[in-house]
Amino acid sequence: MTDTTYDAIPASPPLDADTASRNKLVIALLLVSTFVVFLNETIMSVAIPHLMKDLGVTASAAQWLTTAFLLTMAVVIPITGFLLQRINTRPIFVLAMSIFTIGTAICAVAPGLELLVFGRVIQATGTAIMMPLLMTTVMTLVPPEGRGKTMGNISIVMSMAPAIGPTIGGFILAHFDWRFMFILVLPIAVGALALGYRKMLNVSTPRYAPLDVLSVILSALAFGGLVYGLSSFGEGASHAGEAPMIPAWVPIVVGVVAMAIFIARQLVLQRQDKALLDLRTFESGTYRAAIILMAVAMMALLGTVILLPIYLQNVLKLDTLQTGLLMLPGGLIMGLMGPVVGRLYDRLGPTLLLVPGTMLVAGVMWALTLVGQDTQVWAILVGHIAMSVGLALVFTPVFTASMGSVRMELYSHASATLGSVQQVAGAAGIALFVAIMTIQTANLTTEGLDQIAALSGGIRLAFFVGAIISLFAVVAAFFVRKPEGGPGMSHGGH
Repeated sequence: MTDTTYDAIPASPPLDADTASRNKLVIALLLVSTFVVFLNETIMSVAIPHLMKDLGVTASAAQWLTTAFLLTMAVVIPITGFLLQRINTRPIFVLAMSIFTIGTAICAVAPGLELLVFGRVIQATGTAIMMPLLMTTVMTLVPPEGRGKTMGNISIVMSMAPAIGPTIGGFILAHFDWRFMFILVLPIAVGALALGYRKMLNVSTPRYAPLDVLSVILSALAFGGLVYGLSSFGEGASHAGEAPMIPAWVPIVVGVVAMAIFIARQLVLQRQDKALLDLRTFESGTYRAAIILMAVAMMALLGTVILLPIYLQNVLKLDTLQTGLLMLPGGLIMGLMGPVVGRLYDRLGPTLLLVPGTMLVAGVMWALTLVGQDTQVWAILVGHIAMSVGLALVFTPVFTASMGSVRMELYSHASATLGSVQQVAGAAGIALFVAIMTIQTANLTTEGLDQIAALSGGIRLAFFVGAIISLFAVVAAFFVRKPEGGPGMSHGGH
């Protein structure tokens, strides 16, 4: 594919007061609701070890609470490109928050792991619609020269929720039943839904867009097969001696084949503007590099997020509240850096932020390969803060540069593709890290190591794989460029 460039344009004319006020209200409502769904996603991160004991399940089974959430989002997000074109802003917002609220209610009353995972799947369906809706709306309403600042402000909310989520989760688990993680989120979700129902305005222009059912089925098989296959490795290791019902390589092969057919079908359908995911977004070299960087960053980040609480609680013997408090400063710093990074992006472009950011994340990942039973808690705290600073330098530039590098009519497809890759990579990272940890722990136990030493060794190997993966993000950072134009631009090379 050839790179796509845009003709440079002057700054957009200022908006009139009524339009500017309307835009701020719509973005504010979307941000409040995004905060709620992000809080729900991260409140679970410190709960996995607790739920393993409470429900009597293995790490590989418990990880499905996170993996099923991310996997559902990866399957649903491709359809949101279609939904955002067909349905106006207000009804799709109400639909997304209603689904999320129902899923939260199911989780709050779940008696065991099976119904809890089902509730998380329903929650994820609502969350999957909310994320591309926010990204597409911001790109449509905010002129190019102000996007870095707006994305930076968005990252405050997106970072604050993950920052306080583990702390709130730790506090709840220290004093209440785990179901209160959902009981407390439920009234907030209902409030956000009611506020949006009354105040949300329609800002998009719906148009006819066909839904290719075969593409939906293929995307589900592709994303589902890959993540299920990776998860099966972990399950197989934790049940040593038991023959798995389906060998792990089978769903992986199904996923790879389905992905190849899915991509081929999209390339044919996009000629008539009928693709579920229009892959013409990849004509932009910046978009391609940003997708790779996002995938690698999400694999490393979510793999670390799932392993760190297991390490802190099972090896260093911290409780859930201490684990949440330890992860709080890094998240708060990431949130506070959002507006600063956004303004720096508008002034400097992405490269001067992404290169040091990815190097910092990679450096912390390599440092985590040295953790053991004698590692000091303060060292983990410093490492987590450093990684949070690195990620703050990565996410705002990646989102802004990638979305700004495609044509306006492809925004819904660009945000859906970015979201799909983000969630699949995150789910694959979790599955891969847990599988490596479980297999290595089982091997070391067989060799005669005690349980804690074996677990520590398994976690070190998983971090080592993550450290290798993180190096690809450093390379990709050099290829993300700041888009020169904005919405409605003609292609310079076409």
